[in-house]
Amino acid sequence: MPKIRCHYIDCAFLDEGYCSAALIELDPDSGCMTYSPTAETPAEEEWEEEEVEEWEDLEELEEEEEEWLDDEEEEF
Repeated sequence: MPKIRCHYIDCAFLDEGYCSAALIELDPDSGCMTYSPTAETPAEEEWEEEEVEEWEDLEELEEEEEEWLDDEEEEF
């Protein structure tokens, strides 16, 4: 039986980094359809204000970079 390395950290079928499900279904677009979160994992974790601000800063930097790249392409 082949071993399938799983990258989910909260899957109920996770066993030392490998999937222990008897049967799995994979979708190329959605990923593992067999994934089932463990009961002890909260459905949605609360984000701290610092984390939200970091993501917003990162998004602003990406937008500025895209504008810079667009300006550069127009010059040629």
